[in-house]
Amino acid sequence: MDLLLNDKSAFITGASGGIGRALARAFADEGCNLALHANSNYDWLTEFISAQPWKDRAIAVRADVAEPESMQAAMDEAVTRFGRVDVCVANAGRWPKPDELLSELSVERFRETININLLGAAWTARAFMRQLKPRDDKHGAALTFIGSTAGRHGEPMHSDYAASKAGMYGLVRSLKSEVVRLDPFARVNMVEPGWTVTEMAREALDQPGRIAHILKTTSVRQLARAADIARAVVMLSSPQSRHISGEILTVAGGMEGRTLWTEKDIDEDAVRKRARE
Repeated sequence: MDLLLNDKSAFITGASGGIGRALARAFADEGCNLALHANSNYDWLTEFISAQPWKDRAIAVRADVAEPESMQAAMDEAVTRFGRVDVCVANAGRWPKPDELLSELSVERFRETININLLGAAWTARAFMRQLKPRDDKHGAALTFIGSTAGRHGEPMHSDYAASKAGMYGLVRSLKSEVVRLDPFARVNMVEPGWTVTEMAREALDQPGRIAHILKTTSVRQLARAADIARAVVMLSSPQSRHISGEILTVAGGMEGRTLWTEKDIDEDAVRKRARE
């Protein structure tokens, strides 16, 4: 199927990470021009682009997603190069590694996670919307947030991350009705990955027993690859998905939640006794 993305321009934040790189390759394969964003890994990203067969239709832009003026400047750079941005993927984010109870979590860590993950996504969307206008072909622009199953099920010891991703639900449901005032065919959706094999998650996944714990509630007993997430985003970004907006697409192998207890943690006799009291 022709996804009708050839010659359209895509802006992808967090493009130096595992999912970001997969997104870049997936949209490049569809013939898109690419504005790929990074901040601290900007130099690495420029080298990555220079090694790709599609390097002549891609630029690297540098910005702090937590700063709205910085994101606006990066979007303006993309518009100057390509004339407009048709597709935007708010992918940049952080997952702090230490497991910490909220009662022990530093205020600085909580604020930084919200600033990067949630406010960064909002400032990305804001900059994208500011350059929106209708296309003559009525294909419509597409904005996709990269959420997480942590925003749906929660994630104990990572309440800052879960809260930042849960906030994206409000953005999706609100912005779907705002973008059409700028482009009547524009759409807003979210792709919600479960555990995905990336550099950010690798250390946690390498802990003995972690993968078995994760897959206890997953129908497809496999971890997602970054390419699995990227393909879902490309599909939602395509004009062929013109009537899909305001939706959350979970890409998590049928995950239903997180196991909190194993059989050895449950004293059935004690539970029965309490239930009868």
